[in-house]
Amino acid sequence: MMYTPFEIRETVDMFMRHKLDVRAITLGVSLRDCAGPSGAESRRRVREKLLRVAGRLVEVGRGIEAEFGVPIINKRISVTPVALVAESSEDEDFTPWAVTLDGVASELGVDFIGGFSALVQKGMTSGDRRLIASIPRAMAETSRVCSSINLGTTKNGINMDAVKLMGRVVKDTAAATADRDGIGCAKLVVFCNAPEDNPFMAGAFHGPGEGESVLSVGVSGPGVIKAACEQYRGAPLDVLADGIKKTAFKITRMGQLVGQEAASRLGVPFGILDLSLAPTPAVGDSVARILEEIGLESAGAPGTTAALAMLTDMVKKGGVMASTNVGGLSGAFIPVSEDEGMVAAVRRGSITLEKLEAMTCVCSVGLDMIAVPGDTSAETISGIMADELAIGMVNNKTTAVRLIPVPGKKAGDWAEFGGLLGGAPILPVNGFSCADFVNRGGRLPPPIHSFRN
Repeated sequence: MMYTPFEIRETVDMFMRHKLDVRAITLGVSLRDCAGPSGAESRRRVREKLLRVAGRLVEVGRGIEAEFGVPIINKRISVTPVALVAESSEDEDFTPWAVTLDGVASELGVDFIGGFSALVQKGMTSGDRRLIASIPRAMAETSRVCSSINLGTTKNGINMDAVKLMGRVVKDTAAATADRDGIGCAKLVVFCNAPEDNPFMAGAFHGPGEGESVLSVGVSGPGVIKAACEQYRGAPLDVLADGIKKTAFKITRMGQLVGQEAASRLGVPFGILDLSLAPTPAVGDSVARILEEIGLESAGAPGTTAALAMLTDMVKKGGVMASTNVGGLSGAFIPVSEDEGMVAAVRRGSITLEKLEAMTCVCSVGLDMIAVPGDTSAETISGIMADELAIGMVNNKTTAVRLIPVPGKKAGDWAEFGGLLGGAPILPVNGFSCADFVNRGGRLPPPIHSFRN
C-alpha cells in the first residue's frame, strides 16, 4: 500500500485544519508551431491549439478535487514567450496577442495564462521591443494574462538597457490601470535567472527548452508548516529544522500524486513540482507567521533572514527526498500584499523595503507584490530592479521584482487588488536618486564564478 491509514488521516487533517492545498496546476503549451507572417492567422492557430490541448484542464482539475478531496486553488496555462512567436508577424502592437490569450483563458475557465514574455538578458530583438512596448496596454485590456521579462542571468549578466526600459514600462502600466490601484503591475514581473518550468504567476512561461506540452504543479502549505513548528516550541533550531523537513516531505508526496494524476488524465508528461510556500491573504496561510512561530516578535525583526534561510532550506531538503521532479522556484515566497502576516508587519513598522531585499538573498523569489508611492520615478524603480537582479546574478539563484507604483497614493496609504492578490500598505522608497547610474545603460557584466565550463 502506498499510503497507510495514519498518513491518510494526517493528510486530511492538513487540508481541513491547516489550509494545505495545491496552489496551482499549470499546463505548459508550446506555440512555436503557430508562428507566421500574418498576425491574425497566427493568433487563430494559437486559439485553436490552446482549446485543443488545454480544453479539459479545468474539468480534470475539478475531477481530482472531488475524487481526492484535495483543493486545487488555480488552474493555469503557460505558453511559449509571445515575443518568440509573434516576432515573425507584421504586427507592431502585440496587444491583440494578449487579448487572444485572455479570451481563450476566459473560454476555458482558467484563472491565469502566463507567457506574454520576452527573454532579453543579453540583448533585445525587434520582437522583444515590440512586446515590451505593448505591455501597458496589454495589461490594461486583459484580466487573466500575465507578463514576465527576463533581464539577466548569472551567465550573461544584467541587460541594463532593458532594466531602464522596464522601469518606464512599470510606470506606464500603473498609469494605464490607475483606476484600479495600478493592478496591471500585479500581473507583470521581471526576473534574473527565470526558470523555464515555473508554474506560479505572474512569472510562468513555457520555456523554449520544454516539450510540446507539460503539466507542472505548485504546492503550498504555510499553515501546515506553521502547525509543525508549533509542535517544536522551545526545541533547539536543528530539531525544529528536522520537523519542518519531515512535513515538507509529506506535502511534496501529496503534490506529486496530484500532478502525476492530472498529467495522466490530460495525456501529457508530468513536468515539475514546485515546492514554494506560497501564502494568501487568508489568516492561517502566512509565511510571516511561520517566522514569528520560530521565535520572532514580528517578521522583520533581527534574526528574520536567518530564520527564513533555515525555513527555505528545510522545505527544499524535504521536497527533494519526496520527488525527483522538483523544479521551478521552490522555496518560500514573501509577497507583501498576498500575506496577511507581512501586511501586519509593515503596519507595525518591522518590515521595510530594505529588509525585504535582504530576505530575498535566502529565499525565492524576490521583491514581490510590493506597493510603492505613485510618484516613485521610473529610474528609482529601475534601480530597485537592478539591486534585486544583482542578488540573483551573483548568488546564481532566481530573483524577481513585482513593484506596483500606485497612482495618486503615498506611503502609508492602502492599495487594494482583490482576490489572491490581496491588498497592502504602501511602503516608502529611498528618496535619493539613482538616475545617473540607470541612465548609463549597457550591460552589468556577469560575476567571475559564472565562467564554468
